[in-house]
Amino acid sequence: MKIATIVGARPQFIKAAAVSRELSNHSELKEIIIHTGQHFDQNMSDIFFNEMQIPQPHYQLAVSGGSHGKSTGRMLEKIEEVLLLEKPDAVLVYGDTNSTLAGALAAKKIHIPLVHVEAGLRSFNMRMPEELNRILTDRISDLLCCPTDEAVKNLEKEGFNNFASHIRKTGDVMYDVALFYQSNSTPSTQIQELCEESSPFILATIHRAENTDNIENLQSIFEAFNEINTQTSVILPLHPRTRKIVEQNDIPVSFKLIDPVGYFDMIHLIQKAALVMTDSGGLQKEAFFFKKNCVTLREQTEWTELVENGLNVLTGADKSKILSAYKHMLHKSSNFDINLYGKGNASAQIVKAIQQTILSY
Repeated sequence: MKIATIVGARPQFIKAAAVSRELSNHSELKEIIIHTGQHFDQNMSDIFFNEMQIPQPHYQLAVSGGSHGKSTGRMLEKIEEVLLLEKPDAVLVYGDTNSTLAGALAAKKIHIPLVHVEAGLRSFNMRMPEELNRILTDRISDLLCCPTDEAVKNLEKEGFNNFASHIRKTGDVMYDVALFYQSNSTPSTQIQELCEESSPFILATIHRAENTDNIENLQSIFEAFNEINTQTSVILPLHPRTRKIVEQNDIPVSFKLIDPVGYFDMIHLIQKAALVMTDSGGLQKEAFFFKKNCVTLREQTEWTELVENGLNVLTGADKSKILSAYKHMLHKSSNFDINLYGKGNASAQIVKAIQQTILSY
């Protein structure tokens, strides 16, 4: 049995590490990895395959840049060519990126069963491209692997029980990854030294278009970081594209900017941080996995259970709200022992669900 896995962006590489390892335990299953090229540079792509020992992609499609529509269309075209050549028994997609939607559309247009890992998530903000990608992918998927109870409820509310699809609560594959690499990773000397020199520090990340492409939002967030940095050091791994926007708009920066880092270095940064501040979806959960409070620089989150349990605060790009949340969450004592994302065996549950609902046809 052949399974084609579509990846293209950093979060997908991390999730694929866990599921690929589980697939390799089943001799009857062969995985074909298709890398769209959505994230293509060394720090955003190659480093994850190398350090996490993910099998090298069988196909590199080298599609990057351009508008959402253009890039998604080019990915769809090239993925379809590979699927027609390989004729897999199922296509596996992760999360909510343009690569996810392109892979989903390519599979279903040629009638290949589709599996969506991280199904059922909703931010309820239709202006986010990620929200559109995840909703559309869910609707055409044959197997919906949900990480949380809330994700299952979202699908049920939307009537998915009436569709020809299978809903399974599998747990969160990123929890599998965090547990495995917590004791199977070594950070770079540079990051270890940076953490020691900067302690205590805030780990921040910014990459959502609602923040990076909106100059007012970006300025407001950076003003907050500058002020926070006068009390607690701020370290921000920043994509070159966003760094260029900051420079072109003369946005003042008094905190530490570094290049994007690999997963092992990111784990170390989270573990050593006093607080996480981010607009990333994945990092909100990783903060929880490593028992860190989180401030999310968005108006909504798909990981609502973190907010409901007081482990995460939403601020948007509002400077005053960011500063208030920083003061509230920096030393807040939180309960990280609650079970929100499964038992760390999501990958095994996903492969089992694929075998039972897709490959058994």
